[in-house]
Amino acid sequence: MVLAAANSGIRLDLGWVDYLMIIVYFAVVIGIGFTARRQVRTSMDFFLSGRSMPAWITGLAFVSANLGATEILGMAANGAQIGMATLHYYLVGAVPAMVFLGLVMMPFYYGSKVRSVPEFMLRRFGKAPHLVNSIAFAVSNVLIAGINLYAMAIVIEAMLGWPEWLAILVSAAFVLAYITLGGLSSAIYNEVMQFFVIIAGLVPLTIVGLHRVGGWGGLTEAIKNTQGVQHLQTWAGTGIGDVTNPIGANWLAIVLGLGFVLSFGYWTTNFTEVQRAFSAKNMSAARRTPLIAALPKLFIPFIVVIPGLIAAAVVGNQFASGALTYNDAIPKLIQMYLPTGVLGIAVTGLLASFMAGMAANVSSFNTVFTYDIWQRYIKPNMPDLHYLKTGRWVTVAGVLVGIGTAFLAAQAGNIMTYMQTLFSFFNAPLFGVFILGLLWKRMTTAGALWGYVLGIIAPTITWIAYLVNPELFATATAETLYGAIISFVTVLVVAVVVSLATKPKDVSELGGLVYGVGKIDMTAGAVATDTAWYRSPALLGTVALVLCVALYLPFL
Repeated sequence: MVLAAANSGIRLDLGWVDYLMIIVYFAVVIGIGFTARRQVRTSMDFFLSGRSMPAWITGLAFVSANLGATEILGMAANGAQIGMATLHYYLVGAVPAMVFLGLVMMPFYYGSKVRSVPEFMLRRFGKAPHLVNSIAFAVSNVLIAGINLYAMAIVIEAMLGWPEWLAILVSAAFVLAYITLGGLSSAIYNEVMQFFVIIAGLVPLTIVGLHRVGGWGGLTEAIKNTQGVQHLQTWAGTGIGDVTNPIGANWLAIVLGLGFVLSFGYWTTNFTEVQRAFSAKNMSAARRTPLIAALPKLFIPFIVVIPGLIAAAVVGNQFASGALTYNDAIPKLIQMYLPTGVLGIAVTGLLASFMAGMAANVSSFNTVFTYDIWQRYIKPNMPDLHYLKTGRWVTVAGVLVGIGTAFLAAQAGNIMTYMQTLFSFFNAPLFGVFILGLLWKRMTTAGALWGYVLGIIAPTITWIAYLVNPELFATATAETLYGAIISFVTVLVVAVVVSLATKPKDVSELGGLVYGVGKIDMTAGAVATDTAWYRSPALLGTVALVLCVALYLPFL
């Protein structure tokens, strides 16, 4: 039976028990939406949960919001395609930046009382960079929402045999329902539930898959025979001038492009993630949000990357022939290995992950569009109820646009590479502007504007050049790393040159927005339990970084 499944297309044969689990899950999701709706009285309730959430809730929502299509299908695809080098996306490409956000950047964000990351851009630099940032964020978010929607459609198509377009429409309808009802609170409560559902769905797949290939020893032996020993290593073949690793980049490009620019750009300036911390009840909870999230993030590779390796070992011939894309790794293993009952849990976990990812995109999109574009530039000074209603309509519009971008995502063979390309366009230049603006009080509005705009154009040109001449970079993944570095350097050079030639803001306007200027109240809204030793942000951050190093050691 397993052999037959391995050689056939993807079609999940669900029983009535599996469908019952899925129906119950969707009913709970919509129920949470109706419950959360009762708590939504103001736009702040809808967009930022009234800044009332405890750290453990926002922490789990923070990591769950990232457990979308790019994490589940994308990282499994990378596991199959490039092997254990995928660990870089976690151990240098995520956790260090999450620690930096909690310890360094969150005090600036939360202390300034901004409602979004683009609004921080407005406070620091003024209207022109703010408007460009708001528009760029809105565009990038609906593109990324389409990735999650497409991934959800893959699973529904495999379950029911529906055509892709119908699966996309049905997927969009469920996400639209609960976000429109309850706003960010609905998204966060569902993300916490989805976190546990995702784990429950993927752990059995990893365990059964490993058992079927003869345990870790059997898997490593199979990978050595089919892919080569380098597929099981992280830093092998990354020497400068001697690049033989499957990423196609040397260690410097990996550390700077992924570990610094792309990672810090995503985790510290992407409002889709940061919004969860903005909803925390006080400064301590906001700082601990990404630090709490960093701990489970460290262990996600064991239920995502390892299944990708298993897929490479057992159906690698179908990847090579084109019968399957790398995005199909997880659904294919589910079809091959999981029986009725467990199959329902796994499919529910997949659907939960895609809904969590898309809901995070949509909830941050409606906040930025409503507050940073509509209220700021189109309809200012309206009653709060107007912005609450606008947010709900913008949610509808965001999902509809996401349906269109889902068909764009369907053209990508590896959705993680597609995602990294978008990050090099949008997140890398924003991080360059933010980090320079936080550290250098002399940076001006014009410097931020032109640095940001040219920082978007530079990686776009790099990507187009790669499409025209694929020999420029060893792989598409390598192109995203070098594109990010080019973007960051462009921002720094342009911003410094333009800033030195233009007039800066008065220092009195920069309190709490630039390092060393003014003071930030680190105890804002503190409660007695915030001082407990195990809630120390410094301790949580240190533990996360030590674990990063420890988890690298077996795969060097």
